[in-house]
Amino acid sequence: MMHARPTRPEFSYALPFGAIVYPNGVQFSVFSRSATAMRLLVYEKVEDPDPVDVIEMDPRDHRFGDIWSVFLAGAKPGLLYHFQADGPFDPDRGHRFDGRARLIDPYAKALAGDFLPAPDGIIRPPKCVVVDDTFDWQGDSHPRIPLSETVIYELHVKGFTRSPTSKVRLAGTYLGLIEKIPYLQSLGITAVELMPVFEFPIRDWFGQVPPRPNYWGYDPMAFFSPHRGYAVSNEPGAQVREFKTLVRAFHQAGIEVILDVVFNHTCEGNERGPTLSFKGLENRVYYMLSNGGRYYRNYSGCGNTLNGNHPIVREMIFHCLRYWVHNYHIDGFRFDLASILSRDRNGNLIPNPPLLEAIAEDPLLADTKIIAEAWDAAGAYQVGTFASFRWPDAVVGPRWAEWNGRYRDDVRRFWRGDPDTVGALATRIAGSSDLYQPGGRRPYHSINFVTSHDGFTLNDLVSYSHKHNEDNGEENRDGENNNYSCNYGVEGPTRKPAIEAIRYRQIRNFLATLLLSQGVPMILAGDECRRTQRGNNNAYCQDNEISWFDWTLVKKHQSLVRFTKALIAFRRCEPTVRQKQFLTGLPRKPGGLPDVMWFDISGRPMNWRPDAHSLMCFLSAVPPDPNQTKPNHHLLMIFHAGTEAVTAVLPQPVGFLPWRLFVNTAAEPPADIYPELDGPPFPESGQLQLPPRSFVAYVAP
Repeated sequence: MMHARPTRPEFSYALPFGAIVYPNGVQFSVFSRSATAMRLLVYEKVEDPDPVDVIEMDPRDHRFGDIWSVFLAGAKPGLLYHFQADGPFDPDRGHRFDGRARLIDPYAKALAGDFLPAPDGIIRPPKCVVVDDTFDWQGDSHPRIPLSETVIYELHVKGFTRSPTSKVRLAGTYLGLIEKIPYLQSLGITAVELMPVFEFPIRDWFGQVPPRPNYWGYDPMAFFSPHRGYAVSNEPGAQVREFKTLVRAFHQAGIEVILDVVFNHTCEGNERGPTLSFKGLENRVYYMLSNGGRYYRNYSGCGNTLNGNHPIVREMIFHCLRYWVHNYHIDGFRFDLASILSRDRNGNLIPNPPLLEAIAEDPLLADTKIIAEAWDAAGAYQVGTFASFRWPDAVVGPRWAEWNGRYRDDVRRFWRGDPDTVGALATRIAGSSDLYQPGGRRPYHSINFVTSHDGFTLNDLVSYSHKHNEDNGEENRDGENNNYSCNYGVEGPTRKPAIEAIRYRQIRNFLATLLLSQGVPMILAGDECRRTQRGNNNAYCQDNEISWFDWTLVKKHQSLVRFTKALIAFRRCEPTVRQKQFLTGLPRKPGGLPDVMWFDISGRPMNWRPDAHSLMCFLSAVPPDPNQTKPNHHLLMIFHAGTEAVTAVLPQPVGFLPWRLFVNTAAEPPADIYPELDGPPFPESGQLQLPPRSFVAYVAP
């Protein structure tokens, strides 16, 4: 390595943090308050076990407050490095410095290689890469699709194309995912929500393949770095270019990219875990500690908890979000276990978390979607109240949307046939005003979902009454026990036509409910074609056919794919099912129909009996825009979760409208949905026979 040795600088670039490229070299800056010495380790090759150059930072010349910074003349993008810090090892006071440890830069923009064998006990983590962020975006810009018009599709970058059935040339990679954009366009979704792409470990700390591989990626190692395992090229830093290519391609297709981000913990684990980065730089700052500092508070369920509301950590997260938006053109973030970000340094939930307010108010993130998983692993459950501080700016209003776990549970329980669920269903399909209206939010702050990566797929929700996680090697102890699922007679796959018919109908019931509810729908990848995980509801370690998208299912269940496409297309054309204000039950104009009316199965006003299993919902059409050429439609939805057939009576207040069938989940395809809204009219008798567990929707101009 031919680099000029650092000398006493005439000037310094102490900030920004990380490795910053300048025309004549690279500036390396890292925070450590308690370190007594800091070194920059430089490597020649990715596979090198030891550095070829060790650069000592002189505290007199290279320390500025709590920032250590050195300029390496002649260094260029592609250079490989670690930091190394001396300091106190005093766990009782929270210090865990290890002068031998090779440390990943918290602001590293890319990592290269993997953990190498450690015969001497020194862990050799992936190496940091100096990155040049220059990229030809070809005029790319954010699609800026309003949240109220968004349809989210949650997928795993690798799993979506890894199966040989995908017929993708670059299977399991960022570039391979680009090959499936036409399919996503055909579905009509507006945004993909990518499971974690922040760097996470592939091998264990000593370079071995672990018995349970880290497939999902909820174990971050470097927040600013795209995961190297999804890149085609092994060239250090290639993942940066390839991920930007992915985002650019999605934007060209009119699809936004939302990242599932994990700012609640890191892969360093608890007091028995390795020192890879944060522990060896300033353990007391980066983590929430207990017992004077010896132990780690564990609100994440993963061994440690990031100290998100400490000013240093808050700044790092803030810079990270800005970096992904500015440098990668990311359109939104879903914050995993976001309630942790509402906790102070002692773990107490606080009413006005500085980090959450800073994210919401940041001008660079103003067009960015921010979505919270509003709970954590320590009992906090803030659905409806997350970041609920008052907003003085009525124009901007609340920014945070939420994964609505209440929606998932209430819709599942209704269609399973649980008692006293009709009222809850009505509240959820109307936008969950009980959760979001008190805080000044809107229906689109509710991210509605029935399934997600965490839990059963939609097929498995109607095929298994119990989880089957034995393949995870934890004796089926892991994963959620309360799934509100049902197998309808046989646990798992069956050839019995009657059971299959019920399952297929229930899948369509769930999809129709989800896509016709007020709020923002999120679909789990493969639910539109009955993807199964064989009853595994916690497939975090299943990097195999259990988790991978089986593309033969798209053809096998093409009628269900058609059903899903038609629902999405209807939703995108009809503002009546994605309203920006909560329903009131009042007319929008004098003499008009109320915006919503609720009826029982006999067509009378709903009495909300706890033993009811049926419900009718009428939505009056939203007035068309001045330039709109086609009318919006009234919608009449009939939900029947009972196990016996019933007769639905057309309610008198809306009986005069020219109703045409849109959806009938009990009918055989293609009569289960009429994409052109040209289905048969409502029976002249005003009465409709509904089989058990069925959903019907009619439309009228």
